[in-house]
Amino acid sequence: MPLNPPLRDWAGQWVWLVGASTGIGRALAEALHREGARVIVSARSERALREFAAAHPGSHALPLNVTDAQSLQQAAAQVLAWAGGAPALVVYCAGHYRPQHATALDPVELQKHLDVNYRGALHLLGTILPPLLAAGAGHLSFVGSVAGYRGLPRALAYGPTKAALQNLAEVLHLDLRPRGLGVSIVNPGFVATPLTRQNDFEMPALISAEEAAQEMLRGWAQGRFEIHFPRRFTRWMRWLRFLPDAWYFAAVRRATGA
Repeated sequence: MPLNPPLRDWAGQWVWLVGASTGIGRALAEALHREGARVIVSARSERALREFAAAHPGSHALPLNVTDAQSLQQAAAQVLAWAGGAPALVVYCAGHYRPQHATALDPVELQKHLDVNYRGALHLLGTILPPLLAAGAGHLSFVGSVAGYRGLPRALAYGPTKAALQNLAEVLHLDLRPRGLGVSIVNPGFVATPLTRQNDFEMPALISAEEAAQEMLRGWAQGRFEIHFPRRFTRWMRWLRFLPDAWYFAAVRRATGA
């Protein structure tokens, strides 16, 4: 049974992707444009957004800073004007990642992860949720990570922010689905992006950003709440959530050498 209204026919539908200059967000924007959607791409990099809009007729570039609530408020007003109302889909793809270990704590990086990965999503909610509620339709999606399932080595700054997104999406689904809105969380495994290029270890089941975008389209078409991929990897990560703590810590230390 679908947990959200399935999203299949994108022709002429307005979508707003926040964090779409590179990686999964950029690949998703390209995939949705091919499906006929009217795509609005946002990020800090104005040049990358302008290049995308120039190469994809009918799309719009809308630079913003997710850590600035006023920037998002102004951007949301422009989105509503272009779309003539609330868009059919809003995706929070913005993300920041630097590997960090507790023995080399960097409070500045901890705060930056929180600001981009989680507080930015709250800023977006504050601007776009009221018009979505007024319309009684639309879909909110957040790009999380399997790193949010349970604690992992080197994810001291990153993992907790993705866990927060998971919890946020669950609460929003409970609150908003009865009001006609869809809510989903996207939890990728390893995807080849500028962020994951920082990793100095072998990334199992690594897929391309284009493959990730197709998995997201399939998940929305099926009305899923959680969209996780590639399943040959994420099935195991999901299973680890149910292990007793002692077993979990032992399994992770054995697998990673932590």
